[in-house]
Amino acid sequence: MHKKKTRSERFITAVLMVILFQITLPSYAQDYVTSAEQAIAIDFDTGAVLFEKDADKQIPTASMSKVLSIYLVFEALKAGRLKLDNELLVSEKAWKMKGSKMWVPINEKVKVEDLIRGVVIQSGNDATIVLAEGLAGSEEAFATALNKKAKELGMNYSHFTNASGWPDPEHYSTPRDLALMAGSLIRDFPEYYHYYSEKEFTYHDIKQGNRNPLLYRNIGADGVKTGHTEEAGYGLIASGVQDERRVVAVLTGMKSMQERADESANLLQWALSTFKNVKIFSEQKEIERVPVVWGTVDTVGLRVAQTLVVSMPKMESGNFSVEISYKTPLIAPLEEGQNIGTATVRIAGREDLSVPLLTVSSVPKADFMSLMLQKLRMMISG
Repeated sequence: MHKKKTRSERFITAVLMVILFQITLPSYAQDYVTSAEQAIAIDFDTGAVLFEKDADKQIPTASMSKVLSIYLVFEALKAGRLKLDNELLVSEKAWKMKGSKMWVPINEKVKVEDLIRGVVIQSGNDATIVLAEGLAGSEEAFATALNKKAKELGMNYSHFTNASGWPDPEHYSTPRDLALMAGSLIRDFPEYYHYYSEKEFTYHDIKQGNRNPLLYRNIGADGVKTGHTEEAGYGLIASGVQDERRVVAVLTGMKSMQERADESANLLQWALSTFKNVKIFSEQKEIERVPVVWGTVDTVGLRVAQTLVVSMPKMESGNFSVEISYKTPLIAPLEEGQNIGTATVRIAGREDLSVPLLTVSSVPKADFMSLMLQKLRMMISG
């Protein structure tokens, strides 16, 4: 690989000038402190981990794993296998379920949309089992589907034995996996995600408020799910938006509802307000023109294969560089969109980010006479 030195260096300097106008002063991304035993905050669009604390520890999920149960429900709705106005029968098992409840009546049918709200807003274990049995026939079969979906989503350190997160030594996840789960639900089902921001639901004249305390704090939060058992402590999967930028955070192992509310609000606000997303490359924009030999034209434009956006602290120095690498000389014929090299962004203290370099347009091979003229000019110039 030959690293282009002249024109590309001038291009790199221009890019850095644009970014330096936006970012100043030092980084302090990992100075944040939380009393939660485990925590993670992730930028929704870039996937950047903004903060983490023991985020790969396997922990009891409590009701936070209901998000994956609802993922399967939303998936069935989107596929047309289930409809919001379908009615599902309440079994004795669901009716008898302890813990948080929607208070569904035994041997009666309940609309799917009511059951969704019963799970999302009221954290009803009974409603969760009704949905699980309605989709899979039994909670055990539904747990098998949960584990299959978890693997598909990349939740490689999680295992589920039931639909509700009811305590079981073999039912566990990690904060990182839970954040991945919540992000997947938000990304895959935007048409249904609004249920998570609803603040209350009344069923059979029993009114219950959403258990997510962040919804009442006017900090941009719009989800996702609380959880609590004696073994797990108090946990929360939080998501919120500020200036069109979303963050997903997970905090677990807290000792009280108040601590959960305060620590979750603090981490979500910090992650939303401390960072910004910077677009370094746009896939639609030509970033450089480079020489071509044996073609109908002498140069071809280059662009990146995908838009590259990185999350950075608003007060960071912007200590990074851009390097363009490609084989030289480029020899015609070239196809439009042909991969000819890489653009690499090197950010201090982080892994390099590389994206493929593609040709903006095709370059046909020159005809015989043009080739001869090109070769003659090369011989003369040496």
